[in-house]
Amino acid sequence: MYVAHADDEEPDPGDVSHAEKVFENGDFYTGQMAGNVPHAHGKYLWTDGCMYVGEWHKGKTMGKGMFSWPSGATYEGEFKSGYLDGKGTYTGTSGDTYRGSWVMNLKHGQGNKSYANGDCYEGDWSKGLQDGHGRYHWKNGNHYIGQWKNGMINGNGTMIWSNGNRYDGHWENGFPKGNGTYRWADSSFYVGVWSKDPKEQNGTYYPSGSPVGNLDWDPQEMFPADLDDCKVCPNEKVSIFPSEKMQNWLAEGEFLQKQPIYRKGRMSVDSRLSICNWDSNGNVGFDGVDRKSREGFEGLGFGNLQVEDSVTICNKPPHLRLKPVKKQGETISKGHKNYELMLNLQLGIRHSVGRPAPSTSLDLKASAFDPKQKVWTKFPPEGSKHTPPHQSCDFRWKDYCPVVFRTLRKLFKVDPADYMLSICGNDALRELSSPGKSGSFFYLTNDDRYMIKTMKKSEVKVLLRMLPAYYNHVRAFENTLVTKFYGLHYVKLTGAAQKKVRFVIMGNLFCSEYTIHRRFDLKGSSHGRTTDKPKSEIDPNTTLKDLDLNYIFRLQRAWYQDFCRQVDRDCDFLEQERIMDYSMLVGLHFRETSCSYSLTPTATGHTSGVLTPTGNGDIDNDTDPHLSRADMDDMDQILVDPTRWASIALGISMPSRVELTVRRSDCEAQLVGEPTGEYYEVILFFGIIDILQDYDVSKKLEHAYKSIQYDPTSISAVDPKQYSKRFRDFIFRVFLEDT
Repeated sequence: MYVAHADDEEPDPGDVSHAEKVFENGDFYTGQMAGNVPHAHGKYLWTDGCMYVGEWHKGKTMGKGMFSWPSGATYEGEFKSGYLDGKGTYTGTSGDTYRGSWVMNLKHGQGNKSYANGDCYEGDWSKGLQDGHGRYHWKNGNHYIGQWKNGMINGNGTMIWSNGNRYDGHWENGFPKGNGTYRWADSSFYVGVWSKDPKEQNGTYYPSGSPVGNLDWDPQEMFPADLDDCKVCPNEKVSIFPSEKMQNWLAEGEFLQKQPIYRKGRMSVDSRLSICNWDSNGNVGFDGVDRKSREGFEGLGFGNLQVEDSVTICNKPPHLRLKPVKKQGETISKGHKNYELMLNLQLGIRHSVGRPAPSTSLDLKASAFDPKQKVWTKFPPEGSKHTPPHQSCDFRWKDYCPVVFRTLRKLFKVDPADYMLSICGNDALRELSSPGKSGSFFYLTNDDRYMIKTMKKSEVKVLLRMLPAYYNHVRAFENTLVTKFYGLHYVKLTGAAQKKVRFVIMGNLFCSEYTIHRRFDLKGSSHGRTTDKPKSEIDPNTTLKDLDLNYIFRLQRAWYQDFCRQVDRDCDFLEQERIMDYSMLVGLHFRETSCSYSLTPTATGHTSGVLTPTGNGDIDNDTDPHLSRADMDDMDQILVDPTRWASIALGISMPSRVELTVRRSDCEAQLVGEPTGEYYEVILFFGIIDILQDYDVSKKLEHAYKSIQYDPTSISAVDPKQYSKRFRDFIFRVFLEDT
């Protein structure tokens, strides 16, 4: 059973009344209130001249309203939890006007922008900038139709000048780059490869009416002559967002918003806990709780919960002192059984990445994907002409399809020097405590950027077989959720050991400035899909599974649409490659710092109470770091500062909400629990992993064998087409649009 603060429950119609209030700092509110917070409709005036008129919900701007700035700028449209969110119109101080979709204060989705100088843009936006497909009209009559990225012309598109000239082709950062054709109004044209660097360009000029081309025209004449009249207007910056204004007056102590605090019991009318409270020494007390339940709570380490001050729970979330989440794995130091293997790996990577190689185009030849494309290197301890002396044993090193993986790293914007430093720097790798179900071992770089997985020969064959399709897929879809592969290698130890190790280097989905408090591996199957750890041993590094899931993930509208499209594309790709047994890895960072009662489902479908501070583990002494209001302010600043949105992408650092769910006790295999209406603000991470298992003979036999013992729909080993359908059906039940 869960209970929120009285103020967090839906107000009764009779509780809403009209009121006027003048604050100590001079701010003024007039309108409807529920309890002591604005609710329904009202007007708020700040002393600096800002004003909001419109709908409220439990103290936050929610629904339709208008916000005006003292500069004369205005926004009229939809709000959500204090943010500009939904459809709305912003008119700036200079006269610029944007009409369209917003997500958390930023233009995101479809929108039209009219600039004060007469220019206009209509099309796609992302994170506050033109991104996707759009049309830009200049006041002088020039216009561009095509692709945009981060506010600049980027990708395939057409520029048409008012004098009749036009360019059709590829662009990069506002300039023609790659294949393209420039046509004059008299029908003459130039076709070829374009670049601001004269050494990279080549092409042919065809005069009007002549079938014979010549090289008389220099494409450099277009840089910047024809483009000088095609400057894209910068987007006006908003001085301060309504959500930031809300934080300002919340900080004054008035209308303080309370994060939901879930307890086993009810909250009394005067906002004191009926069964769980803090005494004057900061200890947790349990009033009216039977001894068994009390011991259960105290056994979880909360019999002596420390807070910074003597507090009233409902006025303000206490600042909990939390143990920092320990880094995963064991550092591979000298004397570790795999110390020499780590040295071999680092030597090999340093050699592979540092080896001189010509710059390659993203358009690779078919021969680059040939499995026979591999480079062998000997590493004797005394060194050789191509390798340095080292302290490890004699070994041989093999790079599979080196050109392809070097180009993939370029495509994924991985800097070679940073890549080498992460894997081969002074810091040792960390080995995860136990091998995965497949028997593979995992290693993490010290900076958490990269994960290294040992592979079976069969997995190497699958990756090499699907490499051309994989390359084309990740190149075509920048927001793909499938694992990013950076290198495929092989180490063979010579001498008596004769050990052979194949491994792949991948991106670590959870490399972030945020602590991951909960992680789930989701497949959409139920057989065996629960953690095998006792509840007392579950911590933020534990990977929970389908039957452990107790949340629904709610994404903002524009992101949800992108998510659905990308999941479909990725699943289509995996289905075509005959891949199955993959999963959606999900990580949650809870933004609340309040102590919360979390319902953790058991394997049988029942729920058990686990009292956790932000789901982050144990409480420790005063020497440990603690979460404070400053931590939350820093997170809030990321959401309102467009310059910091560069780190946010589909599945990476996404501000979202999750809704708590509860499983029915009468349904053992219930995959998705019942929604409770209780929400947490989170930063969300997710991606599709384990994409190297094809439906081979062993999986067909596993399917046949398990189908006799269990419900065939509950097991993981099923035909790729059936697997893809079941996976999508499940994912689209646990990821929903935040309405």
